[in-house]
Amino acid sequence: MTSAQTSPFRFLKGHGTENDFVIVPDAENALDLPPAVVARLCDRRAGIGGDGLLHVVRSAAHPEARHLAGEAEWFMDYRNADGSVAEMCGNGVRVFARYLEHAGHVTTGEVAVATRGGTKRVRLGEDGSVTVAMGRAVLPGAGVTVTVDGRSWPARNVNMGNPHAVAFVEDLDHAGSLFTEPSYAPASVYPDGVNIEFVADRGPYHVAMRVHERGAAETRSCGTGACAVAVAAARRDGVDPAGSGAPVTYTVDVLGGTLIITEHPDGRIDMTGPAVIVAEGTVDPAWLAAGA
Repeated sequence: MTSAQTSPFRFLKGHGTENDFVIVPDAENALDLPPAVVARLCDRRAGIGGDGLLHVVRSAAHPEARHLAGEAEWFMDYRNADGSVAEMCGNGVRVFARYLEHAGHVTTGEVAVATRGGTKRVRLGEDGSVTVAMGRAVLPGAGVTVTVDGRSWPARNVNMGNPHAVAFVEDLDHAGSLFTEPSYAPASVYPDGVNIEFVADRGPYHVAMRVHERGAAETRSCGTGACAVAVAAARRDGVDPAGSGAPVTYTVDVLGGTLIITEHPDGRIDMTGPAVIVAEGTVDPAWLAAGA
């Protein structure tokens, strides 16, 4: 492998509802991107800045995705801003698909993207929207109690390929600063950490959320989190498409915009929202090496 710390390489910057990402094209998986390098690239003051990094690799070239190469040509090797590996990122997969279109790898229509959370089907709309088939939510029985500044709420456990704890609050300000992770108990429910959403009602089938993401603190948006929130809100509201036989759609406001989440009777969840490429350039290897 070529060391990312000594060789120049290309990057792009993109965002989906202001959940922003450093994009590193590396079709043959030739770059070495250890956690320290990822964290430096995602640093908002000394680096490019991002809530995470999208490492764009052909599935056949990555040991974690070779088994998915028959389903999806491209693998989203997603990293959190601190360099840790994550299973999936809903906003990230929309931006990933937009990059594939931008680079000429795919055209408007449906594209498959391999992730650690499975293969995701993405539709690039001619109107600029991107819809992701997010899979099905799993609702483990065990939940947690989330606490901020001495105030506590029960949180619903929802797994969207990554873990979420969804707490309903009267006011989103009750979530505090979210610079640090809110405490939750029992910790054993989430042995690998958790994304924590705080949710307030805005109207029928309409909620707003703030989120603390594992490895990134508060972000402007979280796609899997918005899906988890919609499912938790539906169950709280007594709605279950599996029982009614009719899909249900929730509008979820995030700090960076709005996502539309639809849960179908068979459990499939679709997420629709924007995805934008805003810049591209080359990383200076001398700068990167200086921070090693």
